Amino acid sequence: MQKELLVTADAQLLAFETDCHLFGDCGFPAPSVWSFFFEPLFTIGPVEFNKPMLLALVGTFAILGFFWAGFAKPQVVPGKLQMVAEALYDFVHRGISKEVIGKKGEPFVPFLVSLFFFVWMLNLWALIPLGQFPVSSVIAFPAGLALVVWVTYMTVTFKTNGFVGGIRNLCVPSGLPKPIYVILTPIEFVSNVFVRPFTLAVRLFANMFAGHILILIFTIATWYMLGTVLGTVYASASFVLTLVLTVFEMFIQALQAYVFTVLTATYLSQALEEAH
Repeated sequence: MQKELLVTADAQLLAFETDCHLFGDCGFPAPSVWSFFFEPLFTIGPVEFNKPMLLALVGTFAILGFFWAGFAKPQVVPGKLQMVAEALYDFVHRGISKEVIGKKGEPFVPFLVSLFFFVWMLNLWALIPLGQFPVSSVIAFPAGLALVVWVTYMTVTFKTNGFVGGIRNLCVPSGLPKPIYVILTPIEFVSNVFVRPFTLAVRLFANMFAGHILILIFTIATWYMLGTVLGTVYASASFVLTLVLTVFEMFIQALQAYVFTVLTATYLSQALEEAH
């Protein structure tokens, strides 16, 4: 037990050590598990409120505030803020809902818009000063969102088709030879009921986790290699890579929000199909 505590203490020290440089008497302070754990800001009963939770909350109010300001007093000739808000709303409405679901998707547009911008905001925190952490790299947040999506499309499936029709919708694709259903039905059941939410959560989590690790590695490396002439050359190259990765991460953050929303729309589209 004492040994474990010592290892933990050493790991924490290594994760936050700032006086360690190349050619010095220390190794590279690589990112560790401590890069994704935060001390609670405060505690309410058994619930610990930490930095990722705060960022998620602030992001939620930022999105609500932006769209409220954009649409609170709509004008026939929109101002700049309303024009931007309308463009962003139409991007999801026309580019995702109409393209994937069609006219039946109109009731789900607010849900898809909220989902897209919330996921994007969670990702964007990685690049915002004072935040500098992608909230979706904590698996609980993608898992929670995937659960919301799962409950939504399962509810729509059974509400549209009834219980028997819903089961057929999930497990029995139409137009195939009957012997194939012996193998295909259990595969479809596992895929549609269990694999979908799992992959939806893991895809978002893994991309944001990996991106944050890469940026951390090159950011720490830039600082670590300073101190000598040769080290400064290495640090400059590392700094350039950090900037390149940051720009690339901006693209990945938006792409992951788009993919998450498109997949949700696809599941809703399939849920709205009548079983045959």
